[in-house]
Amino acid sequence: MAPSASLLDPAFLRELDVLRRRLDVRARSGAVGERATSRRGGSAEFQDHRPYAPGDDPRRIDWSVMARTGEAFIKLYRAEEDTVVRLLVDASSSMRFGEPEKLGVAKKLAAGLGYMALRKLERAQLWVASGEQVRPSSPVRGRAGVAPLLDALSSLEADGTTELARAVDTVTRTSHRAGMLAIFSDFFDPGPLLAALSRARAAGHVVCLVQIVAPDEESPALEGDVCLVDSETGGEVELTADAEALDAYAARFLGLCEELRGFARTRGATYVRARTDAALEEVIRRVVDGAADG
Repeated sequence: MAPSASLLDPAFLRELDVLRRRLDVRARSGAVGERATSRRGGSAEFQDHRPYAPGDDPRRIDWSVMARTGEAFIKLYRAEEDTVVRLLVDASSSMRFGEPEKLGVAKKLAAGLGYMALRKLERAQLWVASGEQVRPSSPVRGRAGVAPLLDALSSLEADGTTELARAVDTVTRTSHRAGMLAIFSDFFDPGPLLAALSRARAAGHVVCLVQIVAPDEESPALEGDVCLVDSETGGEVELTADAEALDAYAARFLGLCEELRGFARTRGATYVRARTDAALEEVIRRVVDGAADG
């Protein structure tokens, strides 16, 4: 099996094919593509469905699908606007932590979201945040873009530090069209991230935050005198892991999660916290549903 194929196993693919009809990104790129919108499409070639939303033309509801599923879907046609789904993956050294490794989980989740977008004939583009660099891959579109996207993701390795706020600003500044900006990271970054996310949202991007954490990061199994080493900077901190220290850590960790959740709830974004031992299908389902995890 090719390394890229391991990102999407058969069970995960089956779930993605079910969920992709529910994936709906309201930001539009303005480019002529292969996806239908409400402006055109009456006599164009049928391509796919998406869930009905208030404001859609009821004449485009597929009543045969509604009869089978009990849910309203509208028909999508060729030769209308597409959406750019930008996948920003944190590849800093802290993403090497966990079992399975956080970066491995990030790659699989990014592959899943990218696959659904491409199967809906949208565009997808991978951005990698590592060190001071933010590296974009060439945008791909449609089913033919799945293999190049998986190849690009499978080659990623975690190394060095990252400045996530700078990475978000770079993507926002260089993106000529608004779209979906999905960020896969542990968000262990002291930079002004929320301000950068606010600028992305103001530019019209639909923002999706997928925070990937290891179980030991939620509840550290530490006791006694320990020396902690920062995986990105190499800095060392000696401390006594008593109840007071662990409580202080838990408060700071939960504070970070609450900041991300609060941004999502007030700015109409998505926030999903994903443990490395969680089922990928459940995480992707919460992403598609636009959750703001509590």
